[in-house]
Amino acid sequence: MNGLLFQLPKTVTKSNLKQAMQQAIEIEIATIPVYLYTYYSINRVPNQSDIEAQILTDMKATQKGKKNKKTDAELQQAAAKLALEIMVFANKAGGLIMSVAVEEMLHMSLSSNIKNALKPPYGGIPDLVGKTPKVWPAYLPGHVPAFEINRGKLSLEQLHAFLLIESPLPFNVDEAEKGNAIEYTTIGEYYDLIISCIKNELKDSDFNGDAPQLLPEKGYYAQNNIDTIYYDENHKPQFPNADDSGGLVHVKGKNSAIHAMNEIIEQGEGAKTPLETPFGKLEIIGDHLTPEGKVVCPIIPVGEKGTNPGDYDDKNKKELSHFDKFLEVYCTIERKNHELQTFLNTKDFDFTKYFVKDLPKNPSTSNYPQAIQDVSNLTNAIYTYIFIMAEACYKTDGHKQYEIFMFGIHKSMIWLLDNLCGTMSGLNYTDSSGEQQTVAATLEDYDFDPSSSPKSQIINLAGIAMASSPIVSETLLSRIKDLPDVPLEAYLVENNKGIL
Repeated sequence: MNGLLFQLPKTVTKSNLKQAMQQAIEIEIATIPVYLYTYYSINRVPNQSDIEAQILTDMKATQKGKKNKKTDAELQQAAAKLALEIMVFANKAGGLIMSVAVEEMLHMSLSSNIKNALKPPYGGIPDLVGKTPKVWPAYLPGHVPAFEINRGKLSLEQLHAFLLIESPLPFNVDEAEKGNAIEYTTIGEYYDLIISCIKNELKDSDFNGDAPQLLPEKGYYAQNNIDTIYYDENHKPQFPNADDSGGLVHVKGKNSAIHAMNEIIEQGEGAKTPLETPFGKLEIIGDHLTPEGKVVCPIIPVGEKGTNPGDYDDKNKKELSHFDKFLEVYCTIERKNHELQTFLNTKDFDFTKYFVKDLPKNPSTSNYPQAIQDVSNLTNAIYTYIFIMAEACYKTDGHKQYEIFMFGIHKSMIWLLDNLCGTMSGLNYTDSSGEQQTVAATLEDYDFDPSSSPKSQIINLAGIAMASSPIVSETLLSRIKDLPDVPLEAYLVENNKGIL
């Protein structure tokens, strides 16, 4: 089926555990471009004066022709209040979405640690390169029911898809055929299938704890970065990922593998919380989707007093799960729009337009004019190089691995990809019919030529992009040149060279 990552049998056993772990990795990879794309659609720091003026103009327009219209003073007060609320919420929404994207990369690494620690025939090197969905809309492999996931701007529709991805409970929507992969109704259920196989069919001797992994003591993973932090209404910094919510796990045997799997489940869906009932203890998790997959916003806002303890993924109840982070953003938008539409007596006032860029859905580099294609190719090459470097980390360890991760992956994410995606998102061009079109980073896999190193090709792409657009600066090119040189696997084999 178009968009499905690949196909597998429908159970997890010793015979297909290696394939099942690869499917787990690709489930995590499929979410990364989706969450990042939506993140870059958000203007986290809009100009307060500008949006206040536009809000007031738009509010006045809704009152034309109404008998009981709001006074100018009422509208001015409402516009000022909304502009201030947007300044806080836009920054928070961006921080929450990026905090999930960061943990999805962690989940990819945890699944990769397990796969690489498993001895043949149960495991091996994780395949990370070229696994971004090539056809959009895409689908999570094996999810029952299947549903579309898209690269799209922040909206209730996009957040609804995010909630379906992270849902702790089964639901029933009939949006697409389900394909022929290992079937599951939630991602947590899928990992439970793997846990059951590891627990009941494997021995500790089936693991090699000395195989290269991304280890916790190396400092590779930080719960928060400059893009996850946001500031509340009192200008106090907030850190959406808690220190005790988990991190990298050194997989040495069954227990550590299961611990890594449970960490993925709890960060995505929330902690399983024992609840005393007349029938004994039950494991309770979030319940804000109907059986039909529709969102039910809680009466008490997410994260406030009264929130289900299962909405959190850490012991100290400081970090919401992925599902509940998305639920908070979704319900805030829904409530605020309802409040504004009631106040203005209109049905079509959406406050997100003042901080969300009108990005296209599922854009392709090939559809852009040449100058933008040049920048998009560079951006996608750096995006793909991150996965090349990540896969290389499972083929070497020690100083070489540290250099690849800290000076390659970390720098590429924080300085290069973030810079290019943020700058590209929201640019405009005029198409052949004279219409204005909006640009976004497409986050597609770049097809490197195996005859030379990816780094040399990225440097060449940067030169081409610099000649086409002022977006690419000498500073950015200098940072690209400082990246470690990690060849493609095909290039390694052909030239009989090792990593670096």
